[in-house]
Amino acid sequence: MYKILILDDEKNICISLSFALEDDYQTFWFQEPKEGLKKLQTDSIDLVLLDLKLGRYDGIQILKEIKALDPGLPVIIMTGYGSIESSVEAVKAGAYHYVSKPIVMDDLRNLMSKALEHARLSRQVSELNRRLATQDGGKALIGKSPAMEALRKTIEKVKNINSNILIYGESGTGKEIAARSIHFSSDRSEQRFEAVNCSAIPVNLLESEFFGHKKGAFTGADSDRKGKFEICHKGSLFLDEIGEMDLSIQAKLLRVLQDKVITPVGSNQSIHVDVRLIAATNRDLRKAVEEGRFREDLYYRLNVISIEMPPLRQRKEDIPLLVQSFIGKFSRQFGKQITGARHEVIRCLESYHFPGNVRELENIIERAVAFSEGPLITMEDMPELELDRSFKGPLPANHLAGRTLADIEREAILSTLKMTGQNRRRAASLLGITERTLRNKLDFYGQFTEEPS
Repeated sequence: MYKILILDDEKNICISLSFALEDDYQTFWFQEPKEGLKKLQTDSIDLVLLDLKLGRYDGIQILKEIKALDPGLPVIIMTGYGSIESSVEAVKAGAYHYVSKPIVMDDLRNLMSKALEHARLSRQVSELNRRLATQDGGKALIGKSPAMEALRKTIEKVKNINSNILIYGESGTGKEIAARSIHFSSDRSEQRFEAVNCSAIPVNLLESEFFGHKKGAFTGADSDRKGKFEICHKGSLFLDEIGEMDLSIQAKLLRVLQDKVITPVGSNQSIHVDVRLIAATNRDLRKAVEEGRFREDLYYRLNVISIEMPPLRQRKEDIPLLVQSFIGKFSRQFGKQITGARHEVIRCLESYHFPGNVRELENIIERAVAFSEGPLITMEDMPELELDRSFKGPLPANHLAGRTLADIEREAILSTLKMTGQNRRRAASLLGITERTLRNKLDFYGQFTEEPS
């Protein structure tokens, strides 16, 4: 049921409106604007009915204060002093519409319904734009490897389970992308998704970032501010690098997870929140618990459902798809017409160990697109990393001349096996043959190299 806030200095009007609307809405009314503004800070109000003349207060100024607290909140101005000038001023200040007293209830109900629908659609469009932005250019879960297929199946299973999720993985594996995928495929997808990097915000500001603050709560707090938990009410909050969180904040976060309430800094008012928490770390939290750097009770609260992100070196078959996606992204960004990468570039990237995972691959392709002058990325466009450049082009003629094809093939197979650490699956992939074919050729050439244990 939608929550409606009524602000009018005439008590009889407040009571009458509340009585007329109570069958369809949950209503709250106040004669004093300050009390109404306080209610906005402690509850999730969906629409405000605001009198233009509130005794000694100016309704337009109150409207501006409401919009400062929540820019997307629809406000309908009510007045007995109807005029073109005041109507225009109210709309300019952010009012959804303007009605004159005496109020015709059927007209008001229709207007309220339109205002609420408009607000809902605006939020939905905003979230869809945010979702499209995050999916563009490699920001979706790209890949067809068994590891990625397993990850998608896990997300499908847990997306609508309102339990806390802990995502493990090395830096650059796409933990935030997985969190966004969970949120935007869930029944919370029309509500807010926010991400906070716990290692990037100073400890003394992290509490305000999470729970908000009141004006004057500390130096620099010039106005009231909502925290991420309140902003994400009914949505999802992603806490990245949670292993870096200070113990004092861990204790307060634990209370929120237990009680589902927050208290802004400098306030005595508790606010109920319904937020799905998704946390991520590249650290061993069990070890952090043993060392006293992470609360054990918080660890168990967070680790209800755990998801591990595979490093790129374990899903190298996804590299061609990722490369193509990043090329599309940066070609649009740089205004270029690059359609792909040469075969040797892909083979070269597949031979690299990628300590920085997908993020490092994205950076490599960004640089390559920036330097490329043709329709395809070539080896000359690649950065000077620890890349195996044996795929740069054909071997010199004097290296091949006079040798049998079987001899050249044998050398190519043995060199590739050496490069991959005797990993037959990887070697077969780089050579463009199946493992069975590779095994047959090794038998033919009398080589019985064992894979590493």
